[in-house]
Amino acid sequence: MAAALRRFKPLLDRVLVERMLPETKTKSGLMIPEKAQGKVNEAMVVAVGPGARDKDGKVVPLNVALGDKVLIPEYGGTKLTFEDKDYYLFRDVDILGVLEK
Repeated sequence: MAAALRRFKPLLDRVLVERMLPETKTKSGLMIPEKAQGKVNEAMVVAVGPGARDKDGKVVPLNVALGDKVLIPEYGGTKLTFEDKDYYLFRDVDILGVLEK
């Protein structure tokens, strides 16, 4: 993990994710052309904030944890670049779900 990324801590209910790479081969070994590869909506959580605060000022914990594999929307999020790698910052409520291991 990049040194700059380790120092980055999202605020409130924000989650930093790294998109998974699209499949380049089929199970039978055929190469998939770039134009035929779909946009991948799966990502790995690499950093999480402490959580948002409710009306009483109590911290509401996030639904995801560091290392979770999540499903994210096709569009949205804030793109961040650390040492030539792209990461995306989403709010906890924007994440569609957690994929079971």
